[in-house]
Amino acid sequence: MKVLVIGATGTIGNAVADALAAASHDVVRASRGGPVTADLDDPATLDALFDEVTDLDAVVCCAASGPLVELATVTDDAFAAGLRAKLLGQTALARRAARHLRDGGSITLTGGTFSAPLTGGSLGALINAGLEGFVRNAAAELPRGLRINVVSPGWVRETLEHLGADGADGTPASEVARAYVEVVEGTAQGRTIRPAGPRPR
Repeated sequence: MKVLVIGATGTIGNAVADALAAASHDVVRASRGGPVTADLDDPATLDALFDEVTDLDAVVCCAASGPLVELATVTDDAFAAGLRAKLLGQTALARRAARHLRDGGSITLTGGTFSAPLTGGSLGALINAGLEGFVRNAAAELPRGLRINVVSPGWVRETLEHLGADGADGTPASEVARAYVEVVEGTAQGRTIRPAGPRPR
């Protein structure tokens, strides 16, 4: 399959692109700064992306990070900015992908999982719940046998280690990547997939 991976330079995105390539898929890697450009904050780049990259069987979005915010003090503009990229940016991507994918193609978005309320996590919780609801309903609306799902990992081991925390509390990026590959190659529709890990967030 020809698979477009957006956010392919990030920890998860790079692991996903590598895992798909190892499974003999033709992988197109896109990022904000790469030769193939995509920016979820700028819908015009998404239009240009699908003009440039054609004949796709699957689109995987790993370019999805939401900031931690102080709920009592965050400004309306900052809150809206957080929604724009991870939630509205991914739904904009999904709507465009649905117009360009081959029949029976798949769209995989990225959410997140909180095992308990997280200080500063209300924006992220809203985004993740919104993505799950969007995917569940969009699955019933998509034409031509298209599929849509969201992978919602918890803490990733490499991210924790980069932050100076104990990596044992996270799931290895390679294990998270396997979940994306299974979704692309499988038959799941309208589902939220949570990769197994020792302590999901």
